[in-house]
Amino acid sequence: MDFLIPLSCAFFVSFMAIRWVIPVAERFGLVDVPAGRKQHDGKVPLIGGFAIYLSVLTTSMMFIPNSQALNIYLVSASLILFIGVLDDKYDIPVRYRLAAQVIIASMMIFGAGLYLKDLGNLLGFGLISLSFVGVFVTVIAVIGAINAFNMVDGIDGLAGMLSLITFAGLAFLLSRVGSDWYLLPLLFIASLVAYLMFNLGWPTKILRKVFMGDAGSMLIGLTVVWLLVIGVDDGVDAFRPVTALYLIAIPLMDMAAIMFRRINKGESPFKPDRDHLHHIFMRAGFTPRQSLVIISLCASLFTFVGVLSELYHVPEVIMFIGFIMIFGLYSYAIQHAWQILSWFRSQFYS
Repeated sequence: MDFLIPLSCAFFVSFMAIRWVIPVAERFGLVDVPAGRKQHDGKVPLIGGFAIYLSVLTTSMMFIPNSQALNIYLVSASLILFIGVLDDKYDIPVRYRLAAQVIIASMMIFGAGLYLKDLGNLLGFGLISLSFVGVFVTVIAVIGAINAFNMVDGIDGLAGMLSLITFAGLAFLLSRVGSDWYLLPLLFIASLVAYLMFNLGWPTKILRKVFMGDAGSMLIGLTVVWLLVIGVDDGVDAFRPVTALYLIAIPLMDMAAIMFRRINKGESPFKPDRDHLHHIFMRAGFTPRQSLVIISLCASLFTFVGVLSELYHVPEVIMFIGFIMIFGLYSYAIQHAWQILSWFRSQFYS
């Protein structure tokens, strides 16, 4: 129960930061204005990400043992937050965001010495060593994770809930091997709970709605991939690389499927649209809250399967084949989403 004090502090700092920073955000125009794809009421402050960052920054320095890796993570988090705030305010071009993400990945690799050294026994023929290629794979993984959580942030609570589920799985797996890093995902969970109270208006509508913005979703994506790389490192060995696929299954599959569709259409893979999983649910007649619950339950199931498979040492090749099959079914379901979701709704919401 030693983590109760750090979690309480993280929740308190996040909650109070949101309340204090709302007027500042409005004064400087850091608000989300409804237009085009953005369909919400009034101007909503984009300060959830800053509050989460401030909370994790202060509490991690207080409660997580100091190390070079932690310091570099905090510097990287500060940089991704800065880029996110600029993007929230000025909608900066994709190439600048990608350049910043490559720099951050380089800090992780060459500063903290963290990168993917192998992919485990994915194919059943032994360890797949990456050698120097692991550096490039890690850069792609960092960019992918940051943008996966950024892209999934489309309806109230979704990015927050999906990341909360992922952080819960990471905290459990890291804690069982005695890694000090287990506390970082717990601090994020506490901070996210405070944010979700404002974002979802729970337990009272008195709380002013805020969004986490690109700053928050990119910070979460960076932290998730940082912890994933730490977890599979042979110095920690909290879980196998294939388990990471299950911990971020929904954001990963949503990003991969939608990028593939955009490229097939001859469009930029980073072009905004309304073809994400949550948009499809709502076009089929589900409310945003219903979509949030269903997608969150699916993410919880994937995380549970991943953690359970890790605990019972399910062979990596079986886990990998299972994930590929699930992604294939997911891609098929997305292509026929209207028929499938309409049937589902007629069965359970008639």
